[in-house]
Amino acid sequence: MDMDSRKEKILEAVVLDYIQTAEPVGSRTISKKYDLGVSPATIRNEMADLEEMGLIEQPHTSAGRIPSDKGYRYYVDYLMQHDEVKSEARELIKESISKKTTQVEETVSNILNTLSQTSGYTSLMLLNEPATENKLKLLQLMPLETGRALMVIVTDDDKIENRFIQIPPQLGKEDLELVSQMLNMHLKGLSTDGWQQNILENIFSQLNRQKQVVDTALEMLGEILHKNDIAKEKIFYKGGLNMLTQPEFKDVNKVHNILMSLENKDTMNKILHENTVNEISVKIGTEHDIPDLKDCSIIVASYKNNGKEIGKVGLLGPKRMDYSNSMAVLDVLLKDLNGGEGRE
Repeated sequence: MDMDSRKEKILEAVVLDYIQTAEPVGSRTISKKYDLGVSPATIRNEMADLEEMGLIEQPHTSAGRIPSDKGYRYYVDYLMQHDEVKSEARELIKESISKKTTQVEETVSNILNTLSQTSGYTSLMLLNEPATENKLKLLQLMPLETGRALMVIVTDDDKIENRFIQIPPQLGKEDLELVSQMLNMHLKGLSTDGWQQNILENIFSQLNRQKQVVDTALEMLGEILHKNDIAKEKIFYKGGLNMLTQPEFKDVNKVHNILMSLENKDTMNKILHENTVNEISVKIGTEHDIPDLKDCSIIVASYKNNGKEIGKVGLLGPKRMDYSNSMAVLDVLLKDLNGGEGRE
């Protein structure tokens, strides 16, 4: 059974009316509120076809129909009209980004509070903090038995690393002390990014006899300093209690499970990392494979700086969420975050 324009208009009417009222939609309601030019009987027959196609479904306690996950998906992909965000909301978003703060967390909190306020849903953000590499604080080489030495490295965050290294048997305590002295003199306070060629050449020129030890020490030191050279992710959310304002979340246990999911770092990571292909992702109901959020939809978008992704921002709401307005609000936010580029 194929979709035609009449079925699409009726499906759109069911979705829009249910988003607005949270009440199952009947053929008579559609006939009265939407100028489709057909009788309630015709609408009723078309709705039966839509139900057979799995796009709408009947709640147990009502004669009306509501969209299924498949119906919401069809609406988002093919029928949704893109809203214009009200000027007041635009100004609030712009102000939340431009507000001067000294802490990143405060800026994120301002943005997410505004996003929740302008959308009516729970706002989410994942922030990629720039990778930071450790710096050398102290290096010391100590002889053990012939041909072996212990290298102790202290990094700028006061972590201590110990490594055993092989050394030429002819080298003794004085050689190791000299290597330690020279490496501390030239490399203390530097990450590997600061190891300029002239610095390394200077070290090797003064330690020709100990070159093999210097090579080994530099290789191990570089590995240790690189260990923390990994971007860190921070996850934030605001507006969790907005769920309580939604009619479908009157069940306290259901809301509790949703809020617990928001507090679960693994779940939040899964939510915010799902849009790996597209710049913006809409996951409806069971599409996101998180059982406690099966009655929710999630919209997630990437935001960038100079073409490089620095985070993700999203909205979590009921499946009945206003997709058009939510995506428009996100787009306004992304344009401001991306310097006018919007989602790419």
